[in-house]
Parts: sequence; C-alpha cells; structure tokens
Amino acid sequence: MSAGPKRRARAFGLRTRLVLAFLLVAAVSAGTTAALTYREARNALLKTAQDTAVSSFRDQVQQTGWMLPVQEEGLELVLQDIARKGKPHPWVVFAEYGSVRASSGENRVSTVITPELRRAARADPGGSFERVVKDGVPYLTIAMPTVFKTGAEGVLPSGLIIYAVMRMTDEQINVDALLTAARDGALPGLAIALIPGLLAARSVLRPVRELHRAAQSMGSGRLDTRIPVRGGDELADLAHTFNESAGQLERSVKELREAEARARRFASDVSHELRTPLAGMLAVTEVLDEEAGRLDADTARAVRLVSSETGKLAVLVEDLMEISRFDARAAELNADEVDVAEAIRKTLQNRHWTDGRVRTELPDGIRARLDPRRFDVVVANLVGNALRHGGAPVTVRLRGEARSSGPPVLVTEVMDSGPGIRAEVLPHIFERFYKADAARTRSAGSGLGLAITLENVRLHGGTIRAGNLPGGGAVFTVEIPLHAEGAGG
Repeated sequence: MSAGPKRRARAFGLRTRLVLAFLLVAAVSAGTTAALTYREARNALLKTAQDTAVSSFRDQVQQTGWMLPVQEEGLELVLQDIARKGKPHPWVVFAEYGSVRASSGENRVSTVITPELRRAARADPGGSFERVVKDGVPYLTIAMPTVFKTGAEGVLPSGLIIYAVMRMTDEQINVDALLTAARDGALPGLAIALIPGLLAARSVLRPVRELHRAAQSMGSGRLDTRIPVRGGDELADLAHTFNESAGQLERSVKELREAEARARRFASDVSHELRTPLAGMLAVTEVLDEEAGRLDADTARAVRLVSSETGKLAVLVEDLMEISRFDARAAELNADEVDVAEAIRKTLQNRHWTDGRVRTELPDGIRARLDPRRFDVVVANLVGNALRHGGAPVTVRLRGEARSSGPPVLVTEVMDSGPGIRAEVLPHIFERFYKADAARTRSAGSGLGLAITLENVRLHGGTIRAGNLPGGGAVFTVEIPLHAEGAGG
C-alpha cells in the first residue's frame, strides 16, 4: 500500500468516524432545538403584532360612523384619523367603494393589497388579513368590510371596504435577531460537544489499540502477550476473550513444538542408530552380490533383493539425517566460487548419466558462489527424479539472467520427456514422503529427494518451482542469486 492510501485510511479511521458521528448527533440535536425554538418564537412575535393590529383596526372601523353613500369629500380625513390611531405601528389606510378610491397616504390605491385579499374581504364580512413581502419589505395587510346590522346576529355588507397596510420591519429585525441568536448558540454547542466526543472516542480506541498491539506482538511470535482487562463492558469482554484465546493458542503451540521436537529427535536418533548396523549389512550384501553368480537361481534372486532393499534403506537413513539437520537449522553453506557448467558435468559423470538419456545446454564461463556438495545434490536429485518418474531424454539447461531489481540470478532447468505433472500434484510436489499415485506404496527413492532439494536451494538464497512444458513433460526451474555469499547463514 502506498503512502497516499495509508493517509486516507488514517484520516477516516475509527477515531475520526466516532467524533464525526458524535458531532453529527450533536449538530442534529442542536439544529432541531434551535429550529423549533426559532419557529415558535417567530410565530409568537408575529402573531402578537398581527393580533394587535387586526383587533385595533377592527375597533377603529366599527367605531367610525360611515355615511352612505360614500362621498370622496371628507373621506381622506376620516382615513387619516384612523391611520393616526394605528397599533402597534403606523398604518396606511385605504378605502374602496364601487369606483371610489381614497387613502390616508399619497397613493389612492395600494400595490401591496393582493387580489386574493380583496376576494376574501368580499366573501367574509368579519374581515381578513394577509402577510405580504414586497421588494424585500414585510407588510401586514388587513381588509375590514363595513356592514349594517339586520338583527341580533345578522349583518349586511355595505359595499365599503377599508384596508390597512402596516410595515412589519421591526418584527423582521427581531426575527432576524432570533435567527442569529439560534445560530450563534448552536455553534458553541457543537464546539463544546467536541470534547465529550473526543473523550468517548479515546475510551473506545484505547482498548482497540491495545488489541492491535497485542495481535502484532503475537504475530511476531510473543505468544505470552495479554491485554489488561478494565471495566465490565463489551470491550472488557473482548479483552477477556482475547486473553483466553491467546492462552489456548500458546498452550497448543507449545504442545505442537514439543511434539515436533520429539519427532525430529526421534528421526535423528533412529537414523544415527541405524547407520552402524546398516554399514555392516551393506558390507555383507556386497559379499553376497559377488557370490550370487555361484548360487542357485532362487537363492541368487533373494540375495539380490536383500542387497537392493538394504541399499534403499541406507539411502532413506542418509536422507532422514540430512532432513533432520535442516529441521534443526544445523545445515551450513560452505560456498566457494565454482564453474557451474563444469560442476553439472561432474554430477552427471559421477552417476554415469553421460549416455544419450541426458542432454545438456551448458554455456561455459558462468561462475557463481555455491556449495559444491549441496549443488551436486540439487542437480542429482532433479535429474534422477526426471529419469525415474518422467522419461528420457532429460535436458539440463543453464543460463544467467539479469533482473530489473536485485542481483542477476543463475537459472538451472531440468526438463524431461514424460507425461508431465498432474495439476492436483503440483502444489504438493516438494512435500516430504508425498506420493503422486496413492496406489503406489513403494518407490525407488526415499520420498525425501525433492524436499531435500528445496531446502538446499533455500540455503543458497534461491527458489525452485515445478511446472509443465507446453508440449508435454515436466520442468523444474532453480534460481539462485549469482552473488549469494553466505546466503544460507
């Protein structure tokens, strides 16, 4: 992972998400409270001014003696008298009667009074009002029809409608002040809410960090790592469960290591104990092999079988001792600068593989620091395995290969002409005693050859892999750094 994604992951880590969630809850709570408070205060403020104006205007209209039919002369004076008594703020009063238009102001017709208010006034003898905003200025407009009483409850509209227009600038200023107060009160609340948010995040993150460090410590091999348990909440339960799991894991790993150590020691001890009697048995079988020609056929066949099985047992014991040294980390790399092509030729000559069964592509001049004995085992095991389980001819190819990063590598390939390795076998090809054919209970080798080859290649600091050629046949590829002094320790 690059530094950029790491920074983004850290920026939106658990602490940030917890604090943001806490602030979101606080913001929603503060915003909702402020909005509700603002709405109620605003409505109360406007309703008070509105009720005062409507009630006062109704009283003034009803107390005024109107002479019908209405004449324009003297009407403006009556309207001005009503306007002077306006509450809670001055009014501009308008009158409409048929085609007659008059007002207490300069304009006889108001541009604020809407057609909807006029229709409502004609439909409702009790009067109507409406809040209007024009050019950014809020107004309260009131329509009050004049009526004749026709009985105890009945009224008859006279056709004269009086309108009052009142600016609500002061109320708007107060409403704006309420909004500012609500906003200014919410912001400090959010800042104060940040403190408990950080404290809550810290209380949650502390055990999470302890769990993270403990997991890292266990991953590095310190299985005795434990987490202190604090409190009795879910995080404490998590810490307690982690400690119990860590204890069980530590006990299991200890038992497995002890069992593995006993198995290694057993294999090593048995191998050492078998070497001496096997040496004697091998000496006897050599003598019997020499005399087998003078024995009868059944006895000779039995003698040769005993000799062959004794040789296989000797190989198995030697391989077990070798693998036990790898397990005990006692194997050492005695590296020296060698001509790699010449080393491979000697391996083939010593095992009499110089006939047509093995072909070589060994360019001269490739030198590398290798352990000659261990490299001999690698080549011998791979070629022997190819001849035994693959098919002749077997090709051994050598080359040097440069890499874009790191030192150049020595590449050794061993290819056979057999059917190849089955796909289900490939992942297990280097396992100890693994048998590709479950029905095959006996094999010519010890079952440890490829496992020993893998360990020797690793000791050189290299890698080995198995695969199949496109045209058929198995291929084993060994890559060892050309500058591998001391690679194995």
